[in-house]
Amino acid sequence: MRFAGKTVVVTGAGRGIGRVCAERFAAEGADVVLVARSADELHSLAASIGPKARAIPCDVTDDAAVARLFDALPHCDVLFNNAGSNTPQPFVEVDLATLDRLLTLNVRSAFVVAQAAARAMLRAGRGGSIVNMSSQMGHVGAANRTVYCTSKHAIEGLTKAMAVELGPQRIRVNAVAPTYIETPLTAPFFADPQFKADTLRRIPLARIGTVDEVAAAVAFLASDEASLVTGTSLLVDGGYTAQ
Repeated sequence: MRFAGKTVVVTGAGRGIGRVCAERFAAEGADVVLVARSADELHSLAASIGPKARAIPCDVTDDAAVARLFDALPHCDVLFNNAGSNTPQPFVEVDLATLDRLLTLNVRSAFVVAQAAARAMLRAGRGGSIVNMSSQMGHVGAANRTVYCTSKHAIEGLTKAMAVELGPQRIRVNAVAPTYIETPLTAPFFADPQFKADTLRRIPLARIGTVDEVAAAVAFLASDEASLVTGTSLLVDGGYTAQ
């Protein structure tokens, strides 16, 4: 019950990693605020979790809606800043609409959500923990992922700068950086046998990660067990970036 008495906000909570992390936080005692665009998914998740969960449909690219969400919270102890997306394309074929959409969601919105959460934490004076969703692609480069790599390298820099600035106010900021994880977002990629074989070849542990493994890392970074951990990125990558 590491999060008993704490309010945890999870963005992108409707499916995949966000959904499992929200369930993990609630199972460990947190009051969980579920945030995503899809109201149906959020309300379904809130119903399955029970009274510890509150669904707040919100598009994180809507600055005013994000501000209203955090202003309405009595306090925010933990933010899992998870909402994001990816559209792989060869570099010379990246269209500007895709570039703008991914940078808006993966970088600008992550910045705005983290800023709103930090303001709520400062207002309450209880300190807090922010975990930004990064990726192994925030540490390396990869073909067909120039925009995604750009966005996740930005998250790594944002995490470090936030940690330095907010540390004196007892707000820790870290990133979690998974390898390829089995989620609805990655399912179409793994339907390609050649892609799956190439991916497994690059991971020394020779398997795809699970959402539960990422949730365990997120929960650790958010918890008091990581009380001296800030400004770092926890790679959950099976050794992908070690070579």
